[in-house]
Formats: sequence, structure tokens, C-alpha cells
Amino acid sequence: MLGRVEIIAAEDTRHSRRLLDHYGIRTRLQAYHEHNETRQSAILIENLRKGSSIALISDAGTPLVSDPGYRLVEAAHAAGIRVVPVPGACAAIAALSAAGLATDRFVFEGFPPSKQSARVRYLTTLQNETRTLVFYESCHRIRESLRDMAQVFGANRPATLAREITKTFETIRKSALGELGDWVERDSDQQKGEIVLVVAGQTAIADDEAAAGLDTMLQVLIEELPLKQAAAIASKLTGIGRNVAYKRALELKT
Repeated sequence: MLGRVEIIAAEDTRHSRRLLDHYGIRTRLQAYHEHNETRQSAILIENLRKGSSIALISDAGTPLVSDPGYRLVEAAHAAGIRVVPVPGACAAIAALSAAGLATDRFVFEGFPPSKQSARVRYLTTLQNETRTLVFYESCHRIRESLRDMAQVFGANRPATLAREITKTFETIRKSALGELGDWVERDSDQQKGEIVLVVAGQTAIADDEAAAGLDTMLQVLIEELPLKQAAAIASKLTGIGRNVAYKRALELKT
């Protein structure tokens, strides 16, 4: 197909050219990335209106999934131009399929904020999400993100780290968030490459035994500590969301 279209829009033309050369494809490449997306979308739509055929490709994975392309596809629909998807590899779906966590309901959250304070606020909004959470993360921030997730979601929350999927050094490990964080801290190899984090959704306290265990722990903690600190510690030890633990601590205190 790439050999039959007239233009290939690519995020990094140098990267894509190596792949096209390998298969002997000489189609003209046009750079299309986050810095020129608006301008290039208008140019590409004009080419399509004149009858050209255009393919949009990404450096890796599926176009538009944490990659440029949304504006082009939106403009194509607005112009009545047919958009044809070509199914291919997607790191988020590949990681989810191998994570060993619930797949019937999940939400893709892309990259968390790069700054720690913003990341914690963002993760807090997801604390009580019951669907499985799928994140992308940079190798430069994986240690910090795992620490923040353990703090917000609870160190015992089940999670899977999938690194370098389908590549030579592919690594998939399922554990608790706290244990995953310790493992990545100890092994510098796990701080390299492209990383997907799949985190189990919040499980409601459904049975009397679990509720009683949380209550017992909180009753001891709130005698010695402020409510927020007591709830934070209970959350880390039980894997129960901090908001849930805090709400219960407040009920017990009053």
C-alpha cells in the first residue's frame, strides 16, 4: 500500500526512510509532526482534494495513539474525505493483552504529566477509577512515576510493566506497584527504552472482612496521627485508594 500512494506523511522522515528503503519503496515523504501539524494538515487536505492519495505513518505503533494525526483525520472527515485505518501494532493493547489484569474494561491515559506535583494531582483524579489503567511513560521518568503511583494508588495495587514490546530486550513483569518501583530502582536496564504501565483499577471494599481490616488499622493509626497521614499509611499497606481510606478514617474519627 505504501508503494501505491503518492505521499507518505511521517513523523520522522529519516527514521521512516530507512524502513521504506529496506522494502524498496520510493514514495515521496513529507514531514508531519507536532510542531507543524496544523500547517501540514491544511497542505495535505488540499492535496487530497486534488485527487492525491496519502498515507499517514508513525515512528512506531499506531498513528494518533500518543502521536500526531488527530487534526489531519478531523480535517479529512470535515472535508468529506474517506479515512481508511490499517490495523497494526499498538503498544498499549499489546501490553494490556500480556498484563494479566482485567481487560473487559480499561482506559488509556497516555503519558502522565512530567512534573511531579502535576503528576500526583493527575493520578489522584484516577485513584478510585475501577477500570484497568494503561499509561505510557518515558524511561527518564519511570522511577518517579512508579513512586508516585505507589503513593497515590497504594503500594500493593497490582500492576504490570511492559518494556520494549516486540523488541530484543522485551520485558514484562507483573507485581505490586511498590515492588515494581523497587525492582526498577535496582535494575538500570529497566530504566531504558519504551515503557507501558498497566495498573489494576480500584477494587471496592465489598466484604466484611476487608472492611473490618481497614477499620482496625485506621483505628490504631488515627489515635497517633493526623487523619490524612493515617489514611495515606493505610492506603499504602492495603492497596486501597487514599480517598477511600481517608473517607473511612473521617467516619471513624467522628
